[in-house]
Amino acid sequence: MRRLLSAIAISLSALGAGQAQAVVLQTTGSLGIQLATLPPVTIPGTAAVTINGAAGGVGHIDTLSIPASPFNVTGFILPVTDPAAGPIKGLVLTAHNGAAVTPNPFSGSPLHGPMAIIGFTKVCLFAACDNTTTPPPANLQVPLNNAGVGGGIAVSTLVNLTALGAPWTVGTAAVGTLSIQGFQHGPASLASSTAAASGSIRLVTPIFVSTNIGASAVVPVFGILDLHFVPEPGTLLLLGSGIVGLVITGRKRAQR
Repeated sequence: MRRLLSAIAISLSALGAGQAQAVVLQTTGSLGIQLATLPPVTIPGTAAVTINGAAGGVGHIDTLSIPASPFNVTGFILPVTDPAAGPIKGLVLTAHNGAAVTPNPFSGSPLHGPMAIIGFTKVCLFAACDNTTTPPPANLQVPLNNAGVGGGIAVSTLVNLTALGAPWTVGTAAVGTLSIQGFQHGPASLASSTAAASGSIRLVTPIFVSTNIGASAVVPVFGILDLHFVPEPGTLLLLGSGIVGLVITGRKRAQR
């Protein structure tokens, strides 16, 4: 039995060792936009990301590249029914992610870097976003193009608005007294194995929105990017076949 377990461990290590160089891996996940303490608007998607773990062990990430637009949505309406959120009655999100690729992939420790959220969030005030009988008398359209990158965007309409962005991080993103935490978790809760199957990453970015409305002088907004690494079908098949073969071999040896 010890030999069998050792052989299985060696096989798992061999499979993981193939990820020690730059490699394309499949992920599932979501891109979310959270306004203050309201539930986030989430955009689900799948992405083939590229990691370069040449300096580390199994599933180690030195850099992480994400293509543009695996996460995208147009006109998604999120009703807001919490009385404490008044006068906000809903959000409308139209957005997609830009690319985080060479020469500016996510990198470093903790993992961080720029990736644009391209689009806008409309905040419906005093009436629901989909209310055609009594449309919202006013709304805030929050541009997102500088979110996840840095710099500011100013909009002067019925409401004067400025949005300041910042790069993504697996650390902490904060706007005023509100904050949200990113993370890297590997199968063994180790950041060094994050890119192994079942590993996960949450990158976050703060978006500081200020307006000329007294009650909403500061509107904290957060971007949330969740990625979950999934094993490729070929890897699962190879791993399963190898384990079955080892089990059969172990049984034959035990019978002898």
